[in-house]
Amino acid sequence: MIEITGVRQVQAWRDRVMPPVERVAGGVWSIPVPLPDTPLRYVLVYLLELPDGVAIIDAGWDSDDAWQALLTGIDQTGHSITEVRAVLVTHVHRDHYGLAGRVREASGAWLAMHHQEAATLPRRQGTAAALVADSRLWLRRCGAPDDEVPGLLGTPELYEPLLAMPEPDILLSDGDKVDLPDWDLRTVWTPGHTAGHVCFYDPTRELLFTGDHVLPRISPNISVHPGSPGNPLEAFLRSLATVGELPVAEVLPAHEYRFRGLADRVEDLVAHHESRLTQLTALVADRPGQTTWQLAAGLTWSRDWSQIQGFIRRFAVGETLAHLVLLEHRHTIARIGSMPDRWALAA
Repeated sequence: MIEITGVRQVQAWRDRVMPPVERVAGGVWSIPVPLPDTPLRYVLVYLLELPDGVAIIDAGWDSDDAWQALLTGIDQTGHSITEVRAVLVTHVHRDHYGLAGRVREASGAWLAMHHQEAATLPRRQGTAAALVADSRLWLRRCGAPDDEVPGLLGTPELYEPLLAMPEPDILLSDGDKVDLPDWDLRTVWTPGHTAGHVCFYDPTRELLFTGDHVLPRISPNISVHPGSPGNPLEAFLRSLATVGELPVAEVLPAHEYRFRGLADRVEDLVAHHESRLTQLTALVADRPGQTTWQLAAGLTWSRDWSQIQGFIRRFAVGETLAHLVLLEHRHTIARIGSMPDRWALAA
């Protein structure tokens, strides 16, 4: 069972308002930065005080409202944007990496991320048109109905902000110590949510900045999507085991609120996914030959499938596929046919 330490954060979450800027530990501040049109509402940017300035972990969504919130939040800590020396990136999703380029332009800060995350930057994957084409092929392979594809696909214009994401200055590997004075901050590679997702761990302070890897209330989206490598759910479960063994006094996630009880939360997340795998195996046994799309529609979600629309539906299909791929690797189920893929119990 977890213990909520971000008391003001959880109250703000319940009240559906932005939480305050808070000093959460010695030399650590939490700055909420708003997100557009998402139930998550905000990302928590963490500011670390340095002898000659500050570093931040993640940066927020690239919008004028988010930029102003970040500037105001840094000011409330007694610092300014020009004092930012480093931006440490847990992963390149827009709500975490979007403002990193603006921060670097305003302050001269260096940007750091895991080398495998840098390899997934959209600008390295090709043009906006190519990204759209890859997504269309992926949706077809999943069995998406033709009339649903346009609403799930997006236009090339929607991909342009992704292509503008900057290259990092420093590439990190698992176990690397981040070069920040007065901090014993280690890189913990935690693939799953993305291929190069990392947490940052300070063993001296026993603080773990978890990004999207471990959240207090929800499971992060673990998906197979166009261009994603291998078996992300298996990687995620291994990564959970890795962080679950760390001595941690407090977990500082990128969404929702801070908490204690990391090992218990890891157990809950593992149990959730094993239950999902069991449910999906039973569904495949009951309905052999269905597509990924059809199986996703048959699963139990937080709301009825008919109420899950747009990109949220696409995320649900990607998450279903991640579970199917893990079951395939466990030799529990197998693909039959192609374009679209269909699923049945393994012989």
